[in-house]
Amino acid sequence: MLLLVPADPLRPARPDEHFAGEARAARDAGVAVAVVDHDVLARGGDVDRAVAKVPADDDAVYRGWMLRSEHYAGFAEALARRGVAVRTDAERYRRAHELPGWYEALAGVTPESVWTVGAERTEFDTARLALGAGAAVLRDYTKSMKHHWHEAALVPDLADAEAAWAVASRFLELRDDEFAGGFMLRRFERFTSAEVRTWWVDGRCELVGPHPDTPHDVVGDPDLSAVAPLVAGLGLPFVTVDLVERSDGVWRVVELGDGQVSDLPRTTAPVRLVEALLGHGVQCGSRPV
Repeated sequence: MLLLVPADPLRPARPDEHFAGEARAARDAGVAVAVVDHDVLARGGDVDRAVAKVPADDDAVYRGWMLRSEHYAGFAEALARRGVAVRTDAERYRRAHELPGWYEALAGVTPESVWTVGAERTEFDTARLALGAGAAVLRDYTKSMKHHWHEAALVPDLADAEAAWAVASRFLELRDDEFAGGFMLRRFERFTSAEVRTWWVDGRCELVGPHPDTPHDVVGDPDLSAVAPLVAGLGLPFVTVDLVERSDGVWRVVELGDGQVSDLPRTTAPVRLVEALLGHGVQCGSRPV
């Protein structure tokens, strides 16, 4: 395996400090590490220059900042020109990274959702009416604004067209040019537990820990019996699945993401993630998976 991480913008020969621990853990495990220029990749600039320091390898895994799906595709193409095969190709990255890519497969274990293509008011209203009455949570294909919960995430009543559009407008303002794909409206469900981030390699859950937003939460093993076969069926090589317990005791998927651009909580040792990627992890929990 070859681990690719973003370069430090001020010291381009070194890994970005945020991913330096993972780079050290990989090298300690005998894994080669190379840096790429994330800023160039994120702009869709000279991608060949961005990957100029990457040696040829047939199993490269990126661990870095989020990339738009189209920019990841350019990244993968530039790597291929250098004889580098990424474990997650562009099509599977999009399926994991964008909620419409995985929603149908996990519809039974995640809140009911509808979405638009683009940000037009008429499309938003069509989606809003399709979901029906009640509260919903707004996001786009790749990200929510949950830290702006009342102004740009929670739609208290889908029947209130003007109030719902006010939330969507604020969301657009905050996301600005990072808005991805279209609006997603997800039916509000009442959750009672801390959010748990699980890490899956080749369809197997290899690591369980807290969510990066709440790294000091003590989390137990979620019940994966309903979720595991569905995640495995997606055929995605490296993903995270964030779960939370609903008020009726059922564990629900709140997010699936590509593992390459999912943040690792600072309380989780980087070596555990490296071991999982190498196939040396310990399968999650004691409940059936």
